[in-house]
Amino acid sequence: MKHQMNNEKIIRPLASWQGMDRLVDEIVPSTTIILTSGGCSWNRCRMCQYRHERFQGADHDNLDYLMQQQLSYLQNNLDYEETPLIKLYTSGSFFDPAEVPQTIHDAVASQFRGKCMIIESRIDYTDIDLINRFVTELDDGSHKTPLYIALGIETSSDAIREKCIDKGVTFDEFVKTADKLHDNGVGVKSYLLHKPAYLTEKEAFDDMIHSIEDIAPYSDMISMNPCTVQRNTHVERLYKAGQYRPPYLWSVVSILLTAKPHLSCDPMGGGQARGPHNCGTCDTILTDGIRDYALTADRELLRSLMSYQCDCHEEWEFVMEHERPYNMPLTS
Repeated sequence: MKHQMNNEKIIRPLASWQGMDRLVDEIVPSTTIILTSGGCSWNRCRMCQYRHERFQGADHDNLDYLMQQQLSYLQNNLDYEETPLIKLYTSGSFFDPAEVPQTIHDAVASQFRGKCMIIESRIDYTDIDLINRFVTELDDGSHKTPLYIALGIETSSDAIREKCIDKGVTFDEFVKTADKLHDNGVGVKSYLLHKPAYLTEKEAFDDMIHSIEDIAPYSDMISMNPCTVQRNTHVERLYKAGQYRPPYLWSVVSILLTAKPHLSCDPMGGGQARGPHNCGTCDTILTDGIRDYALTADRELLRSLMSYQCDCHEEWEFVMEHERPYNMPLTS
Protein backbone atom coordinates (compact mmCIF):
# COMPACT_ATOMS: atom_id res chain seq x y z
CA MET A 1 0.00 0.00 0.00
CA LYS A 2 1.34 3.39 -0.96
CA HIS A 3 1.24 6.25 1.52
CA GLN A 4 0.31 9.88 1.07
CA MET A 5 3.46 11.98 1.35
CA ASN A 6 2.00 15.39 2.19
CA ASN A 7 -0.67 16.95 4.34
CA GLU A 8 -2.83 18.23 1.54
CA LYS A 9 -6.42 17.10 1.89
CA ILE A 10 -7.11 14.49 -0.79
CA ILE A 11 -10.60 13.97 -2.16
CA ARG A 12 -11.23 10.23 -2.39
CA PRO A 13 -12.93 8.44 -5.26
CA LEU A 14 -16.46 7.26 -4.61
CA ALA A 15 -15.09 3.71 -4.34
CA SER A 16 -12.12 1.57 -5.32
CA TRP A 17 -11.26 -2.09 -4.77
CA GLN A 18 -9.12 -4.88 -6.13
CA GLY A 19 -9.98 -8.42 -7.12
CA MET A 20 -10.02 -10.83 -10.04
CA ASP A 21 -11.90 -10.48 -13.32
CA ARG A 22 -12.40 -12.46 -16.48
CA LEU A 23 -11.00 -10.46 -19.41
CA VAL A 24 -12.39 -12.18 -22.52
CA ASP A 25 -10.96 -15.70 -21.90
CA GLU A 26 -8.35 -14.91 -19.24
CA ILE A 27 -8.63 -14.48 -15.47
CA VAL A 28 -6.56 -11.48 -14.37
CA PRO A 29 -6.07 -9.28 -11.28
CA SER A 30 -8.10 -6.09 -11.56
CA THR A 31 -8.60 -2.72 -9.92
CA THR A 32 -12.07 -1.17 -10.01
CA ILE A 33 -12.44 2.59 -9.57
CA ILE A 34 -15.57 4.73 -9.35
CA LEU A 35 -14.86 8.45 -9.70
CA THR A 36 -17.25 11.18 -8.68
CA SER A 37 -17.74 13.41 -11.73
CA GLY A 38 -19.91 16.21 -13.06
CA GLY A 39 -22.78 13.73 -13.26
CA CYS A 40 -24.71 11.86 -15.91
CA SER A 41 -26.06 14.21 -18.58
CA TRP A 42 -28.98 11.88 -19.42
CA ASN A 43 -30.00 11.49 -15.76
CA ARG A 44 -33.25 9.61 -16.44
CA CYS A 45 -32.72 5.84 -16.19
CA ARG A 46 -35.41 4.41 -13.91
CA MET A 47 -33.18 2.02 -11.95
CA CYS A 48 -30.01 4.08 -11.50
CA GLN A 49 -28.94 5.72 -8.25
CA TYR A 50 -25.46 6.62 -9.50
CA ARG A 51 -26.86 9.59 -11.41
CA HIS A 52 -27.24 11.29 -8.01
CA GLU A 53 -23.51 10.90 -7.30
CA ARG A 54 -21.99 14.11 -8.68
CA PHE A 55 -20.22 17.33 -7.77
CA GLN A 56 -23.20 19.65 -7.67
CA GLY A 57 -22.70 23.03 -9.32
CA ALA A 58 -19.00 22.58 -10.10
CA ASP A 59 -17.78 24.68 -13.03
CA HIS A 60 -15.21 23.31 -15.48
CA ASP A 61 -12.11 24.45 -13.57
CA ASN A 62 -13.43 23.29 -10.21
CA LEU A 63 -14.53 19.95 -11.67
CA ASP A 64 -11.07 19.45 -13.12
CA TYR A 65 -9.51 20.11 -9.72
CA LEU A 66 -11.90 17.79 -7.87
CA MET A 67 -11.29 14.93 -10.28
CA GLN A 68 -7.53 15.47 -10.35
CA GLN A 69 -7.57 15.16 -6.57
CA GLN A 70 -9.24 11.75 -6.82
CA LEU A 71 -6.56 10.57 -9.26
CA SER A 72 -3.89 11.84 -6.86
CA TYR A 73 -5.47 9.86 -4.04
CA LEU A 74 -5.37 6.68 -6.14
CA GLN A 75 -1.75 7.25 -7.09
CA ASN A 76 -0.73 7.78 -3.48
CA ASN A 77 -2.90 5.20 -1.71
CA LEU A 78 -3.66 2.30 -4.04
CA ASP A 79 -1.03 -0.08 -5.36
CA TYR A 80 -2.25 -1.14 -8.81
CA GLU A 81 1.13 -1.74 -10.43
CA GLU A 82 0.60 -5.51 -10.53
CA THR A 83 -2.99 -5.37 -11.81
CA PRO A 84 -3.09 -5.40 -15.63
CA LEU A 85 -6.81 -4.53 -15.78
CA ILE A 86 -8.28 -1.22 -14.64
CA LYS A 87 -12.08 -0.82 -14.65
CA LEU A 88 -13.03 2.86 -14.42
CA TYR A 89 -16.57 4.14 -13.92
CA THR A 90 -18.23 7.47 -13.30
CA SER A 91 -21.89 8.24 -12.60
CA GLY A 92 -22.60 8.35 -16.33
CA SER A 93 -20.20 8.53 -19.26
CA PHE A 94 -16.45 8.97 -19.02
CA PHE A 95 -16.22 10.40 -22.55
CA ASP A 96 -18.99 12.96 -22.00
CA PRO A 97 -16.96 16.22 -21.96
CA ALA A 98 -19.59 17.89 -19.77
CA GLU A 99 -19.15 15.17 -17.14
CA VAL A 100 -15.41 14.54 -17.39
CA PRO A 101 -13.09 17.29 -18.71
CA GLN A 102 -10.58 16.52 -21.48
CA THR A 103 -7.77 17.21 -19.03
CA ILE A 104 -8.99 14.26 -16.94
CA HIS A 105 -9.11 12.00 -20.01
CA ASP A 106 -5.47 12.83 -20.62
CA ALA A 107 -4.53 12.42 -16.95
CA VAL A 108 -6.22 9.00 -16.71
CA ALA A 109 -4.58 7.72 -19.89
CA SER A 110 -1.19 8.88 -18.64
CA GLN A 111 -1.61 7.55 -15.10
CA PHE A 112 -2.70 4.10 -16.32
CA ARG A 113 -0.47 3.87 -19.37
CA GLY A 114 0.31 0.26 -20.21
CA LYS A 115 -2.83 -1.09 -18.54
CA CYS A 116 -5.86 -2.61 -20.21
CA MET A 117 -8.85 -0.45 -19.33
CA ILE A 118 -12.62 -0.95 -19.32
CA ILE A 119 -14.37 2.41 -19.29
CA GLU A 120 -18.13 2.98 -19.30
CA SER A 121 -19.72 5.52 -21.61
CA ARG A 122 -23.15 6.00 -23.12
CA ILE A 123 -23.50 5.38 -26.83
CA ASP A 124 -24.07 9.13 -27.25
CA TYR A 125 -20.53 9.84 -26.06
CA THR A 126 -18.30 7.69 -28.22
CA ASP A 127 -16.57 10.37 -30.29
CA ILE A 128 -13.93 8.34 -32.08
CA ASP A 129 -11.39 11.17 -32.26
CA LEU A 130 -11.63 11.63 -28.49
CA ILE A 131 -11.31 7.89 -27.90
CA ASN A 132 -8.38 7.50 -30.31
CA ARG A 133 -6.54 10.31 -28.54
CA PHE A 134 -7.09 8.47 -25.24
CA VAL A 135 -5.86 5.14 -26.65
CA THR A 136 -2.75 6.74 -28.13
CA GLU A 137 -1.67 7.91 -24.68
CA LEU A 138 -2.81 4.73 -22.88
CA ASP A 139 -1.31 2.11 -25.21
CA ASP A 140 2.33 1.08 -24.80
CA GLY A 141 1.98 -2.16 -26.78
CA SER A 142 1.37 -4.38 -23.75
CA HIS A 143 -2.15 -5.39 -24.79
CA LYS A 144 -3.67 -6.38 -28.12
CA THR A 145 -6.78 -4.42 -27.13
CA PRO A 146 -5.81 -1.75 -24.60
CA LEU A 147 -9.30 -0.26 -24.26
CA TYR A 148 -12.81 -1.69 -23.99
CA ILE A 149 -15.79 0.64 -23.93
CA ALA A 150 -18.65 -0.63 -21.75
CA LEU A 151 -21.96 0.20 -23.41
CA GLY A 152 -25.17 -0.05 -21.39
CA ILE A 153 -27.58 -1.28 -24.05
CA GLU A 154 -29.56 -3.11 -21.27
CA THR A 155 -31.82 -4.99 -23.73
CA SER A 156 -32.08 -5.46 -27.49
CA SER A 157 -35.78 -4.52 -27.31
CA ASP A 158 -36.28 -0.85 -28.12
CA ALA A 159 -39.76 -0.95 -26.57
CA ILE A 160 -38.53 -2.30 -23.21
CA ARG A 161 -35.53 0.04 -23.20
CA GLU A 162 -37.77 3.06 -23.82
CA LYS A 163 -40.79 2.22 -21.68
CA CYS A 164 -39.25 0.27 -18.79
CA ILE A 165 -35.80 1.87 -18.51
CA ASP A 166 -35.92 5.25 -20.32
CA LYS A 167 -32.40 4.79 -21.68
CA GLY A 168 -32.69 7.13 -24.65
CA VAL A 169 -30.80 5.02 -27.22
CA THR A 170 -31.79 2.43 -29.83
CA PHE A 171 -30.44 -0.99 -30.70
CA ASP A 172 -29.52 0.26 -34.16
CA GLU A 173 -27.37 2.97 -32.55
CA PHE A 174 -25.69 0.32 -30.43
CA VAL A 175 -24.84 -1.77 -33.50
CA LYS A 176 -23.39 1.23 -35.35
CA THR A 177 -21.36 2.28 -32.30
CA ALA A 178 -19.99 -1.23 -31.72
CA ASP A 179 -18.94 -1.47 -35.38
CA LYS A 180 -17.28 1.95 -35.19
CA LEU A 181 -15.34 1.02 -32.07
CA HIS A 182 -14.21 -2.31 -33.49
CA ASP A 183 -13.11 -0.65 -36.72
CA ASN A 184 -10.80 1.50 -34.60
CA GLY A 185 -9.35 -1.32 -32.51
CA VAL A 186 -11.47 -0.66 -29.43
CA GLY A 187 -13.22 -3.58 -27.71
CA VAL A 188 -16.88 -3.60 -26.68
CA LYS A 189 -18.28 -4.81 -23.38
CA SER A 190 -22.08 -4.85 -23.41
CA TYR A 191 -24.22 -4.44 -20.31
CA LEU A 192 -27.65 -6.04 -20.04
CA LEU A 193 -30.22 -5.31 -17.32
CA HIS A 194 -32.15 -8.34 -16.11
CA LYS A 195 -35.74 -7.53 -15.10
CA PRO A 196 -36.28 -3.79 -15.38
CA ALA A 197 -39.54 -2.33 -14.08
CA TYR A 198 -42.92 -3.57 -15.38
CA LEU A 199 -41.80 -7.01 -16.61
CA THR A 200 -42.95 -10.33 -15.17
CA GLU A 201 -40.36 -12.94 -14.23
CA LYS A 202 -40.97 -14.84 -17.48
CA GLU A 203 -40.97 -11.71 -19.65
CA ALA A 204 -37.66 -10.64 -18.12
CA PHE A 205 -36.21 -14.12 -18.63
CA ASP A 206 -37.25 -14.24 -22.29
CA ASP A 207 -35.98 -10.71 -22.89
CA MET A 208 -32.51 -11.66 -21.62
CA ILE A 209 -32.35 -14.79 -23.79
CA HIS A 210 -33.29 -12.83 -26.90
CA SER A 211 -31.04 -9.89 -26.01
CA ILE A 212 -27.98 -12.09 -25.48
CA GLU A 213 -28.47 -13.66 -28.91
CA ASP A 214 -28.93 -10.23 -30.51
CA ILE A 215 -25.92 -8.45 -28.99
CA ALA A 216 -23.42 -11.34 -29.03
CA PRO A 217 -22.17 -10.68 -32.59
CA TYR A 218 -21.22 -7.11 -31.61
CA SER A 219 -19.73 -7.80 -28.17
CA ASP A 220 -16.32 -8.97 -26.98
CA MET A 221 -17.71 -9.42 -23.48
CA ILE A 222 -21.24 -9.38 -22.04
CA SER A 223 -22.22 -8.54 -18.49
CA MET A 224 -25.73 -9.28 -17.23
CA ASN A 225 -26.76 -7.19 -14.25
CA PRO A 226 -29.79 -8.43 -12.27
CA CYS A 227 -31.73 -5.35 -11.23
CA THR A 228 -31.47 -4.19 -7.65
CA VAL A 229 -33.70 -1.66 -5.91
CA GLN A 230 -31.49 1.39 -5.47
CA ARG A 231 -32.53 4.35 -3.36
CA ASN A 232 -34.17 7.45 -4.85
CA THR A 233 -35.15 5.69 -8.07
CA HIS A 234 -38.39 5.03 -9.91
CA VAL A 235 -37.88 1.31 -9.30
CA GLU A 236 -37.75 1.97 -5.55
CA ARG A 237 -41.11 3.74 -5.68
CA LEU A 238 -42.62 0.71 -7.41
CA TYR A 239 -40.94 -1.63 -4.92
CA LYS A 240 -42.31 0.25 -1.91
CA ALA A 241 -45.79 0.08 -3.46
CA GLY A 242 -45.50 -3.70 -3.83
CA GLN A 243 -45.35 -3.39 -7.62
CA TYR A 244 -41.82 -4.65 -8.25
CA ARG A 245 -39.84 -7.69 -7.18
CA PRO A 246 -36.16 -8.18 -8.14
CA PRO A 247 -35.48 -11.32 -10.18
CA TYR A 248 -35.22 -14.79 -8.69
CA LEU A 249 -31.71 -16.18 -8.50
CA TRP A 250 -33.13 -19.27 -10.21
CA SER A 251 -33.81 -17.08 -13.24
CA VAL A 252 -30.28 -15.69 -13.18
CA VAL A 253 -28.67 -19.14 -13.10
CA SER A 254 -31.00 -20.48 -15.78
CA ILE A 255 -30.21 -17.57 -18.12
CA LEU A 256 -26.47 -18.04 -17.65
CA LEU A 257 -26.85 -21.75 -18.38
CA THR A 258 -29.09 -21.22 -21.42
CA ALA A 259 -26.97 -18.50 -23.02
CA LYS A 260 -24.40 -19.68 -25.57
CA PRO A 261 -21.74 -17.02 -24.89
CA HIS A 262 -20.20 -16.67 -21.46
CA LEU A 263 -21.71 -13.88 -19.38
CA SER A 264 -20.17 -12.14 -16.43
CA CYS A 265 -22.63 -11.53 -13.61
CA ASP A 266 -22.25 -10.10 -10.13
CA PRO A 267 -25.66 -10.23 -8.39
CA MET A 268 -25.30 -7.11 -6.24
CA GLY A 269 -27.47 -7.36 -3.16
CA GLY A 270 -27.96 -11.06 -3.85
CA GLY A 271 -30.09 -12.73 -1.18
CA GLN A 272 -31.48 -9.42 0.12
CA ALA A 273 -35.03 -8.18 -0.41
CA ARG A 274 -33.85 -5.31 -2.61
CA GLY A 275 -31.57 -7.55 -4.68
CA PRO A 276 -32.00 -10.73 -6.72
CA HIS A 277 -33.18 -13.37 -4.27
CA ASN A 278 -34.97 -16.64 -3.72
CA CYS A 279 -36.29 -17.77 -0.34
CA GLY A 280 -33.30 -17.02 1.89
CA THR A 281 -32.26 -20.63 2.40
CA CYS A 282 -30.47 -21.18 -0.89
CA ASP A 283 -29.52 -17.59 -1.73
CA THR A 284 -25.91 -17.64 -0.52
CA ILE A 285 -25.12 -20.87 -2.35
CA LEU A 286 -26.54 -19.57 -5.63
CA THR A 287 -25.05 -16.08 -5.30
CA ASP A 288 -21.57 -17.45 -4.60
CA GLY A 289 -21.94 -19.93 -7.45
CA ILE A 290 -22.94 -17.21 -9.91
CA ARG A 291 -19.88 -15.16 -8.98
CA ASP A 292 -17.63 -18.20 -9.30
CA TYR A 293 -19.07 -18.94 -12.74
CA ALA A 294 -18.39 -15.36 -13.86
CA LEU A 295 -14.68 -16.09 -13.39
CA THR A 296 -14.41 -19.75 -14.34
CA ALA A 297 -17.06 -20.12 -17.07
CA ASP A 298 -17.67 -23.60 -15.65
CA ARG A 299 -21.08 -24.71 -16.94
CA GLU A 300 -21.03 -27.81 -14.76
CA LEU A 301 -21.17 -25.44 -11.81
CA LEU A 302 -24.36 -23.90 -13.20
CA ARG A 303 -25.90 -27.33 -13.74
CA SER A 304 -25.15 -28.27 -10.15
CA LEU A 305 -26.75 -25.02 -8.94
CA MET A 306 -29.93 -25.67 -10.94
CA SER A 307 -30.17 -29.16 -9.44
CA TYR A 308 -29.82 -27.87 -5.88
CA GLN A 309 -32.81 -29.04 -3.83
CA CYS A 310 -34.81 -26.18 -2.31
CA ASP A 311 -38.57 -25.79 -1.90
CA CYS A 312 -38.53 -22.36 -3.54
CA HIS A 313 -37.55 -23.90 -6.89
CA GLU A 314 -41.18 -24.99 -7.31
CA GLU A 315 -42.31 -21.50 -6.31
CA TRP A 316 -40.10 -20.02 -9.04
CA GLU A 317 -41.49 -22.46 -11.61
CA PHE A 318 -45.04 -21.51 -10.58
CA VAL A 319 -44.26 -17.81 -10.89
CA MET A 320 -42.63 -18.33 -14.30
CA GLU A 321 -45.79 -20.06 -15.54
CA HIS A 322 -48.56 -18.09 -13.87
CA GLU A 323 -47.39 -14.52 -13.19
CA ARG A 324 -49.18 -12.11 -15.50
CA PRO A 325 -48.18 -8.57 -16.58
CA TYR A 326 -50.44 -6.62 -14.26
CA ASN A 327 -47.61 -5.03 -12.30
CA MET A 328 -48.30 -6.89 -9.05
CA PRO A 329 -45.73 -9.61 -8.21
CA LEU A 330 -47.00 -12.87 -6.77
CA THR A 331 -44.21 -12.97 -4.16
CA SER A 332 -42.15 -10.52 -2.11
